[in-house]
Amino acid sequence: MTHAPHIELDTTTPAVILKLDRNVMHHGGLGAIRSLGRLGVPVYGVHEDAWAPAARSRYLHDRWVWQPPADDAERVRAGLVTLAERIDRPAVLIPTDDAGAIFLAEHGTELRQWFLFPEPASDLPRQLAGKYTLYQLCRQLGVPCPAAALTGSLPEAQRFADRVGYPLVAKLATPWRSSSATGLRSTSVVHNSAELGDTWRACGDQALMLQEYVGGQDYFFHGYCDAQSRCRPGFVGIKERSYPAHAGLTSLGRWVDNPALHHQATELLTQLAFQGIVDLDYRFDPRDGQYKLLDFNPRLGAQFRLFSDTAGVDVVVAAHLDLTGRPVPPGAPQHGRRFLVENYDPFAALAYRRCGLDFRSWVTSLRQADELAWFAKDDLAPFGLMCLWMGWRAMSRPLRSVPRPPAITQLSARKV
Repeated sequence: MTHAPHIELDTTTPAVILKLDRNVMHHGGLGAIRSLGRLGVPVYGVHEDAWAPAARSRYLHDRWVWQPPADDAERVRAGLVTLAERIDRPAVLIPTDDAGAIFLAEHGTELRQWFLFPEPASDLPRQLAGKYTLYQLCRQLGVPCPAAALTGSLPEAQRFADRVGYPLVAKLATPWRSSSATGLRSTSVVHNSAELGDTWRACGDQALMLQEYVGGQDYFFHGYCDAQSRCRPGFVGIKERSYPAHAGLTSLGRWVDNPALHHQATELLTQLAFQGIVDLDYRFDPRDGQYKLLDFNPRLGAQFRLFSDTAGVDVVVAAHLDLTGRPVPPGAPQHGRRFLVENYDPFAALAYRRCGLDFRSWVTSLRQADELAWFAKDDLAPFGLMCLWMGWRAMSRPLRSVPRPPAITQLSARKV
């Protein structure tokens, strides 16, 4: 762990890490707790279970076990007011999921007397987090993105598949409302018409968006935008592995120097007048040489700890500094730094065997990781609890086959 004692954080202003998503294995919240807690900020965590791994971090000042329905705005508001009264002083509020970011933008005005958080346009986070509304916005602004369709029926979905070909990417159009989509990930790769039918039937009453699969390198951009939508800092990374393969969260990421993509992302954020922490997913399309926007997450990205510069600043530290009226110190990038999610990367590695990854190469990549999502020598309890939760899941769920990656080498240019 690298300390940065020269960062002048306001340690009299606490931080609240807000999570409404029912996912005890969310490592982004743990990263935020550690990032601020190590620098002396009192951190309050909102957790769905007292034994969630992040709830047992030594860097928590206090934890609040609370899981309201994310779509019950009045209940969420009342709960946050109760938490504010418990803290009894202004606090920086950092959402870790789409539901929290959307709630604060649409219903957070009254909460500003207790909490400090960015103020984007009230309808913007919902529009950006929605998969099809993002696609519509990209088309409107001329932002490169894959072809997509919001399918109202299975025959309509099959017609889109016939037009663009397999594999396809299937996404729940509003993933923060996915409780009715039992057994279905918010994003998955569909390889044939049979899988398309299964995916369609599993999505319940959720709208399903189909997206053209782009066969190229995955990138992501993390940044923090101030009240003038200046993105300071901003970082670019590569997904070396993801779970599920080529369609899921980053299990092994690497910090890279990519000025072109950095400029493209920051220009978009300025154009949108975005404020706050952001996590964008891109894929380079070798057919036309463009970086295409796949997802726009208007909140903290789970792998944000990859980007901790030489001044010790990441997007969470930057947010706390800015929202408490303090300057964000300049730091040099640490290109080549790697971040690994140890509970998901073994599953990702199994799928990446089809892409040439062997056991020795995988072990080498583990040793090269600069930071792990769960294991930290100064904060061991979350790692132990993560192992217990993963063990329980393995015993209580039926064994599923490892998802296969798309046949990238067989993709060709398609007219859409």
